[in-house]
Amino acid sequence: MKNKYKILIIDDEEVVLDSCTEILANSNSDLTTAIDGTAGLKKVREFQPDIVFVDLKMPGISGFEVLEKIQTIDPTIVTIVITGYATVSSAVEAMKKGAYDFLPKPFTPEELRLIVRRGLENRRLVLETIALKKEKEMLREHFAAIVSHELKAPLSAIQQNLFALSADSSINLTESQKNLFVRMKSRIEDLLKLIHTWLIVYSTDLEKIKDSFNPISLITVISKAVDSVQSHATRKDIEIITSTKEPINLVQGEEGTLVEALINVVGNAVKYSRMGSRILINVEEIDKNIKISVTDKGIGIPKEELPYIFDDFYRGKQGKVYEKGSGLGLAISRRIIEVHEGSISVESELGKGSTFVIYLPAIKSIS
Repeated sequence: MKNKYKILIIDDEEVVLDSCTEILANSNSDLTTAIDGTAGLKKVREFQPDIVFVDLKMPGISGFEVLEKIQTIDPTIVTIVITGYATVSSAVEAMKKGAYDFLPKPFTPEELRLIVRRGLENRRLVLETIALKKEKEMLREHFAAIVSHELKAPLSAIQQNLFALSADSSINLTESQKNLFVRMKSRIEDLLKLIHTWLIVYSTDLEKIKDSFNPISLITVISKAVDSVQSHATRKDIEIITSTKEPINLVQGEEGTLVEALINVVGNAVKYSRMGSRILINVEEIDKNIKISVTDKGIGIPKEELPYIFDDFYRGKQGKVYEKGSGLGLAISRRIIEVHEGSISVESELGKGSTFVIYLPAIKSIS
């Protein structure tokens, strides 16, 4: 059996209270009434209704004030105004104070039932949205905990042991072994920096990245990102071509996180491009913004998936077939770019490839 929904009707006319009670008597609801605003607000706190009908013209506290106070008690409650004095100005004022709809007096039983159904659907959608946001936040916190405890801690221990081994004078290493130690330490350091970035992105205020902002060249950022994915591109015989329309101004930003954002975008282009194809990176300045376009001729993205590809943990059906991944790269890139006051978007056609476009505000001319 479905849980009953709760309805509260606040009106100083007993005939209205009685008629509403009779009309909704056979519905799947618990219904209670109040004859003025003060009593109504008390019942809002005690009864915790899904829908509240509020008369605007009542002695004591006005309906407008009741609407306003309900919003502070629980903004998910659907409030509907019932009044025989409805005007455009009163409707606008009621909506400003959180009212979902109007029900003018006199009303028919079907009009009341219809507005109840619509109000309940609205509340259901609002509650589902809140639940999804909470679930997403829990996933983010869980991810941050995994990254911190399951990845960062053991990598830090390995790094510490490598430092100890390399400092031990009793160990005689060949030149090749010394070079291997250096590469191992460098890669572990890179991984720890990446984990640190993830933790910033997912568990702290991204605005803190701004503390490290400096004027930087996006040409340098792009070069480092391309270098990072070049080995993967070489294995797939993919040529990465960068085209720049000079001059390109500097941007205000944090180089490490912007490199990470570009690595994710260019790396995805490599992942989902076909063997022997090309990836074009175009850089130009348009209206005081630096525009970076990354175009591939890969598998493309279905139209219905485009709105979701920057969401946390989202992986499209096509992508799962070609490459493994966490579904976090583009979400991280979006957050990093947005904290730099930029934007990222994508255009794609299934089977023909994709173009990711990043805009970042320029700050000053290169001299």
